[in-house]
Amino acid sequence: MASILRPTTTSLQKTLSVPWLSCPLPNSLTTFTPTRRSSSKCTALFGEIPRDFFQNALNVDDSNPLFPFLKFGLSQFEQVTSGLPENGRWAILTATGLGWIYLTVRPGVLMGAIDAYILAPLQLVFDSLIGRRNLKMSDFVVGERLGEGSFGIVYSGAIVPKNFSVEERVGKAKTRLENDDRFKDRVILKKVKVGTKGAEEFGDYEEWFNYRVSRAAPQSCAEFLGSFVAEQTRLEFTKGGKWLVWKFEGDRNLASYLNNRNFPFNLESIMFRRILEGLDPIKRSALIIKQILRQIITSLKRIHNTGIVHRDIKPANLVVTKKGQIKLIDFGAATDLRIGKNYIPDSGLLDPDYCPPELFVLPEETPTPPPEPIAAIFSPVLWQLNSPDLFDMYSAGIILMQMAVPGLRSTAALKNFNSELKGVDYDLNSWREVTRSRPDLRILDLDSGRGWDLATKLVSERGFLRRGRLSAAAALRHPYFLLGGDQAAAVLSKLSLKK
Repeated sequence: MASILRPTTTSLQKTLSVPWLSCPLPNSLTTFTPTRRSSSKCTALFGEIPRDFFQNALNVDDSNPLFPFLKFGLSQFEQVTSGLPENGRWAILTATGLGWIYLTVRPGVLMGAIDAYILAPLQLVFDSLIGRRNLKMSDFVVGERLGEGSFGIVYSGAIVPKNFSVEERVGKAKTRLENDDRFKDRVILKKVKVGTKGAEEFGDYEEWFNYRVSRAAPQSCAEFLGSFVAEQTRLEFTKGGKWLVWKFEGDRNLASYLNNRNFPFNLESIMFRRILEGLDPIKRSALIIKQILRQIITSLKRIHNTGIVHRDIKPANLVVTKKGQIKLIDFGAATDLRIGKNYIPDSGLLDPDYCPPELFVLPEETPTPPPEPIAAIFSPVLWQLNSPDLFDMYSAGIILMQMAVPGLRSTAALKNFNSELKGVDYDLNSWREVTRSRPDLRILDLDSGRGWDLATKLVSERGFLRRGRLSAAAALRHPYFLLGGDQAAAVLSKLSLKK
């Protein structure tokens, strides 16, 4: 359970390979002083800019919504600067490029502004037109209770069909929703606790972050349908209480699978749509765990690229869909460090079993965020200096350890592991040498210990300049996730669908 704690340039390369410019770039823009006009003419073929330039030099490809605008802008640059000297054109291009990099580097000042001032209002208009912003308690029927957290209770639910009275499900008629043929459109409902200190505020934050993530990284979270406030007290409803609604994609989280003695084989057919045959149990387990972890880290990479840090990554907050997707839920503790949303310098919401040793996503001396537009302008500097995304990556490392080491899956064992880890300054290699629990590390030791190496680079202290831990992007490039072509062919040749 989460708790509140209150403890006391990039250097510019000298040469830029730009295939669509035929003239060389000066060695130094600050010391270059031409004595005469160069005889070579610079022909910029802006109309024929190769696509790989944007991807390699600016990290922008045609999947980025800004790609057509950037390409159009560069195509106009030739016309606007055609009368300027070559060194003047280079100065303008360099300044524009540096400005572009600053606005698009994490946490994404430019995309954040587009989201806040264009996409969010458009979403509001669209949702209003289709009725998502006008939900009522009478639109839903509440089913079985699925779980409870510090600030809310989660239920299964369904959209009430036309000409149906909710009272028909009272008493003996209240069968499980999945067994009731009258309900086709199932949902997940979260009741924000009434009268619990901080619950209303965190409910508002969770709603805001679900809308934000649904626009910026929709693949990473369950589809959010909206919210409503109960008009009266009846059954599970309390007058004035807020309810959040998601489309039903699965009613089991990773924790429920992890607590089963058959893990990870109970997720094998869900993740791969088949049983992996021809492999020994250790290698099968490793493949399943790797698939789960890859999805978790990929989702974290997506939200981190938008400036969001979840701050409560744990198996209970990872829902497993029927299609084998791992999605993030429970954004009540999340913070958007692009604008300082839900960030208070001297406090933080965390689960002691999964939170990193630094406890806070930013140093305690970080000042209170200024107004949102000003915070957004300076957010790239704050992000580069502190790498707040590494907070979530420690939690991902703990989840990897739990999945790969059977002896760490119980709550008591995890607490003991954290206690031992703290005693060796969060050094997994030292823990491995001194622990008395005799952990089974065979899964992590496969492939020359690639899994163990990844774990040691996630479960660690921040170290010098608040680095020392892999980011989501760096973790996905780790050899643990790389499989050679010959190995892949050997594995795929052994896969078959078990009837």
